[in-house]
Amino acid sequence: MPVDKIKAFLEEHGVDYEIAEHPEAFTAQEVAAEAHVPGRHFAKVVTVKVDDRMALAVVPATERVNLERLGQSLGAESVSLATEAEFADRFPDCEPGAMPPFGNLFGMETFLSPRLTAAEEIVFNAGTHTEVMRLSFHDFERLVEPIEVEL
Repeated sequence: MPVDKIKAFLEEHGVDYEIAEHPEAFTAQEVAAEAHVPGRHFAKVVTVKVDDRMALAVVPATERVNLERLGQSLGAESVSLATEAEFADRFPDCEPGAMPPFGNLFGMETFLSPRLTAAEEIVFNAGTHTEVMRLSFHDFERLVEPIEVEL
């Protein structure tokens, strides 16, 4: 299972989580629907380059990352979407486009939309296009220490 690293991390910190299977889906909105989670509560992970460093931008499935707004929020000179070739080696056990929002475990910052902070839990792709992971938002925030910015 691609999320072994995350599972070990969560278990090491005593965090309860659930993994659920669903029919194969590729877009965040489709995954949310298959997992029976409102799109506004499903965390979509987008890999970005911020001033030539890789980072994760996490927004609700119903939204797109606004690169200009992210750059302004961070005071960055440039922000762009990373290509699959640029980030594939960071997530060797994950299917492309199914990365979990744990930048800290992959040597990257995690930028989080404030619109995801209102929910009691966070749900996201668990490294495949057929599994999602669910855990309390409080535990996610405590362990990942995402940087809350307007995306």
